Amino acid sequence: MAKRLTEKQKEEIKINFLDNQSIDNLSEKFNCSKTTIIRNLKKSLGEKKYKEILNRLNTTPDIEDEKLAENENQQTFETNKINKTYETSTSLGRSNEDKINSFESFIEITPLNHDFEDLSQKDISSIPLSEIKLPNLVFLIVKKEIELVTKYLKDYPEWQFLPQNDLKRKTIEIHFDLKTAKRMCNKDQKVLKVPNTDVFRIVAPILISRGISRIVTSENLISI
Repeated sequence: MAKRLTEKQKEEIKINFLDNQSIDNLSEKFNCSKTTIIRNLKKSLGEKKYKEILNRLNTTPDIEDEKLAENENQQTFETNKINKTYETSTSLGRSNEDKINSFESFIEITPLNHDFEDLSQKDISSIPLSEIKLPNLVFLIVKKEIELVTKYLKDYPEWQFLPQNDLKRKTIEIHFDLKTAKRMCNKDQKVLKVPNTDVFRIVAPILISRGISRIVTSENLISI
């Protein structure tokens, strides 16, 4: 079974990889398999960024390791999907059983002749901004004119499982580590320090008016 890495270790692996450390070195340093290293790097950096850095290092991981990493990703996704389905069905089963047992008799209810508006399914993949505790200090990548850098949710490989409507959502990304934020900057951008994260709650109406409805971090997807 693959070793489970802490969030801190995952972040250290990403930073070390961005510092040009090879897959073999990271595997030895963190005492885990190369497939675990590859899988976490692809998830945190995205397939495109991961391959760009590999090309820069002039190294190519073993093909079998790549295949194993892909298989582990797929197995994890399928397992999570099955577990969620089981938990939902079990919960519904218990709820319906309790309702049935609470009645001694049944009465027939006349069907309503009315059309109801379809309601959107509750978004269970993101955490509301009002309910999340952000660090006191975060970093935001902006254009040199201090204009927000936005992306669509579909640009993040780790959120590809979401419905197409969600993948079209406009996002901004915040970073908890200055070094990581600087690594993600290009020559037309710079890192902006945000010393008071309450500002995101204050400007939430402005962000929404500009079509931005999600904040992406290395750990969570936050709904504004």
